[in-house]
Amino acid sequence: MKGSNTAGGLSRRTLLAAGAIAAVHAPQVRAQGADWPTRSVRVVVPWPPGGTADSVARVLFTEASRRAGQQFVIENRGGATGMIGSGSVAAAAPDGTTILYGTTPLSTAVLFPQLTFDPKRDLVPVWQSITVPQLMLAHPSVQARNVAEVIADAKARPGTQNWASAGSGGVQHLSLELFSRRAGIEVNHVPYRGGGPATNDLLAGQVSFYMGNADTAIPLVTSGRLKALCHTGQERLAALPDVPALSDTLPGFETYEWNGIFVPTGTPPAVIARLNGLLNDTLATPAVADRLRTLELQARQNTPEQFATFFGEQTSRWTAFIREANIRLE
Repeated sequence: MKGSNTAGGLSRRTLLAAGAIAAVHAPQVRAQGADWPTRSVRVVVPWPPGGTADSVARVLFTEASRRAGQQFVIENRGGATGMIGSGSVAAAAPDGTTILYGTTPLSTAVLFPQLTFDPKRDLVPVWQSITVPQLMLAHPSVQARNVAEVIADAKARPGTQNWASAGSGGVQHLSLELFSRRAGIEVNHVPYRGGGPATNDLLAGQVSFYMGNADTAIPLVTSGRLKALCHTGQERLAALPDVPALSDTLPGFETYEWNGIFVPTGTPPAVIARLNGLLNDTLATPAVADRLRTLELQARQNTPEQFATFFGEQTSRWTAFIREANIRLE
């Protein structure tokens, strides 16, 4: 073929010119990474205000803004179980000015065959912020006092229980699917556009149950506005010591919501390293650590490599369950 000494149709002269340009700009990229952030940074939270992701992002990035001397501006872009906002970051310029406060549905992407992006290809894990168990919440009008009674009622009246989730394909939805399959019951799944709207309708009695994140629900339980029947972690919760683990009834049951920071693929490694260090320092701030602990949120310092390993494991686990259970989104 004519021009066989080219790559992808580019001439040797073009490639050499491109290399020269890259060499000129490489020090600038490194400098940008070392000095980052030099301007405000947009933090996309792919959920509406009021849920776990929004609340924790604001706690973290208020302190990060103070430490960095630049504003991290929260932008809520809810919809499609977090995929609309996540996709916008995947398509953003990899220059450190747009980052994603990502959540569990990124590890359940197999549920969304029409996605225009691939989380593992188009996003780079930077820092895992929190993990949090779910609480099995019920409206006070629900007569069941424990998990066994919930299961017995569902078996006696199949398909009559209405269960909210923060969105189809999210961890609350999958925890509900896992619970219903393990318990051998049939329930009605009612998806919402985030934890805030789901909780509001549970409080209003529009739905009877919600497998919601513990942090946002604890005040509603302690005030008596909602009932907590169990949680999906292993150890008792400090804020709700009388609430048992779901594994007491269904041995081995354990699920968590997780949150973490991602950037578009191609973001300079120096920016990733700086962002990771900034967030580890933020987590070490006593006020931040105490606030997360009060909310029963598990957090620890970690590296991009550790978060990438965790993300890969969660993706493999949920992908296997989704395929085994043949779960499909309507």
